[in-house]
Amino acid sequence: MNFCSKCGSDDIHLKMEQERFVRYVCKACGTIHYKNPLMVVGCLPIYEQKILLCQRGIQPCKGYWNLPAGFMEMNETVTQGALREAKEETGLDMELIRLHSIYTSRKKNQVMLHFLAKVKDLDYELNEETVAIELFDFNAIPWDQLAFQSNIFAIQNYLDSLSKNTQSLFIGDSLKEN
Repeated sequence: MNFCSKCGSDDIHLKMEQERFVRYVCKACGTIHYKNPLMVVGCLPIYEQKILLCQRGIQPCKGYWNLPAGFMEMNETVTQGALREAKEETGLDMELIRLHSIYTSRKKNQVMLHFLAKVKDLDYELNEETVAIELFDFNAIPWDQLAFQSNIFAIQNYLDSLSKNTQSLFIGDSLKEN
């Protein structure tokens, strides 16, 4: 950090806070600059007992399969963000059923919320972000071609919940994230 976003001063220093966190502090105005996790919201879309996946047309992980998701925007709820991202990446309208999983990537400084979603119809639209959309049978998920660990976590827990006939909220985290 070179300049304070509040006063513009270049008198910025690192300060150890609570013996665990390093924060930037402006010596001129006293502002503490926090770096907090980014919220990522998305859907685990289901259509006729199949999982809908999007093939990424952009980096990171271009060419890999992904659940539709992205960064939450200011002034929207997590559900609004999940539906917006699903619409942007697929052109599809979805109905959120419930929060399915929470996944924390400490390496990326992100918290990922996946909502279980029902796809209303398959009139999808491809774009720069999504170059292909496919429905996968539960036994044909391309595990080695999934873009992110959070996708693997959400899908695996969904399939496990089906076999156990449960509707739990799944919470996980990882330092390893591709």
